[in-house]
Amino acid sequence: MSVIIEIKNLSFAYDEASQKKTLSQIDLTIEQGQWVALIGHNGSGKSTLAKLLDGLLTPTEGTITVAGLPLNEENIWAIRDQIGMVFQNPDNQFVGADVEGDVAFGLENRGVPYEQMHQHVQEALEAVNMQAFAKHEPVRLSGGQKQRVAIAGVLAIRPQIVIFDESTSMLDPEGRAELVALMRRLNKEEGFTVISITHDIDEAALADRIIVLEQGKVIDDDTPENIFTRGNELSKVGLDVPYPERLKHELAKLGIKVPEKYLTEKELVDWLWQFNLKN
Repeated sequence: MSVIIEIKNLSFAYDEASQKKTLSQIDLTIEQGQWVALIGHNGSGKSTLAKLLDGLLTPTEGTITVAGLPLNEENIWAIRDQIGMVFQNPDNQFVGADVEGDVAFGLENRGVPYEQMHQHVQEALEAVNMQAFAKHEPVRLSGGQKQRVAIAGVLAIRPQIVIFDESTSMLDPEGRAELVALMRRLNKEEGFTVISITHDIDEAALADRIIVLEQGKVIDDDTPENIFTRGNELSKVGLDVPYPERLKHELAKLGIKVPEKYLTEKELVDWLWQFNLKN
């Protein structure tokens, strides 16, 4: 895989006169086609990092390169064509009178010809299974449907990278499951590089890689399997671990020898079934 995002010695402070930095000396590379989950408690710098990647904020120090382009005034609009952002509250992203018009908004701003724009809009709505709602008013949709429309608006401009900034946090369990499934499909089947900023550990567990931020610094960067087997370290910084890992920990306290590797909920159920048969 080739590197699509490279971050070197990145620091940022909202108040440059202050000694306190929201992000401090971040060095990261993200490969094309990866799904990366950013986790950390509130104030750890997750959303700030996302806004820096899209040029919504300017680094205090360091450099960011996206798709081979250094992030600067000259390249910022070309980079924004490569990155789509889906925020926590989709209502803040709606500008069109109907779903179709809203998805077309970014294309209109870029001066895309009508026939091409119409094609892109239809393809984007189809990708998120919202083509039947093209003429509906966005405000009348459910929370999950609104997020799908917001994602369609991002997909219409055909970026390489999609950033989900706490996009599932305001949804009910059903809407959250649908959106996470869509993230997975966009990444695994469509080949988008996905960055998900989340408090949902079960969502993070589906990623290829988890980056843990604490007080503006990267304190861990590994696969979900390796991250979650270090559950005590996550607890120390106020983060949860998936239910299967918590259950394994409780079983171990009872003297039961449990697998050392990370298990999904289904894998743990299978292991418990086999364990029960043997005992």
